[in-house]
Amino acid sequence: MHDLLEALRIQRWDDHRYYHHSRINQSLHLISALSFIGAYVLLFSDPAVAALVAWLVSMTTRQAGHFFFEPRGYDDVNRATHEHKEDIKVGYNLRRKVVLMTIWASSPLVLLVDPTLSGLLRAATTPAEFAHNLGLIWLTVGAGGLLFRTVHLFLLRDVQTGLVWLTKILTDPFHDVMLYYRAPFHLLRGELIDPNHARHPT
Repeated sequence: MHDLLEALRIQRWDDHRYYHHSRINQSLHLISALSFIGAYVLLFSDPAVAALVAWLVSMTTRQAGHFFFEPRGYDDVNRATHEHKEDIKVGYNLRRKVVLMTIWASSPLVLLVDPTLSGLLRAATTPAEFAHNLGLIWLTVGAGGLLFRTVHLFLLRDVQTGLVWLTKILTDPFHDVMLYYRAPFHLLRGELIDPNHARHPT
């Protein structure tokens, strides 16, 4: 258990110091984390709506922070190029995220071609029913993305790395709230880059 917790701490720390320099990105991660927590609650009562919230709010704000606001030049503090960080990224680096987001964005076309998904769903007759079916597909895409990368890490590295990454992803919303709840206040003061992003918490 100690080894698992230490591996989780390292993955979280590397993710923060390498990929969360921007206060805008941190603020968007806070929005994402809060909406993910809301989606977790909705998961027990309406999984389709939970998936809609998770993808339309949580994932779009989270990935927008990475794609549009995070600096990609040489990281003087961590002494690493953007390319090096992408190569050692445990989870979804930007290239893999493009693939995942493309699958997500194109998945509504599946319902337009086959409204029942080969009999798995009831064909939608209203926009609300279409949104419900789409939410179920997006729930499957999200779960599939998690499971695929977890098993991929089992094969590329080892079982512990995959399980630790899966644990990190599922608990990131709670951890992000603790890390970034002050980010909007720093941003309002005009601080665009976190000066302490590579300072390990004591």
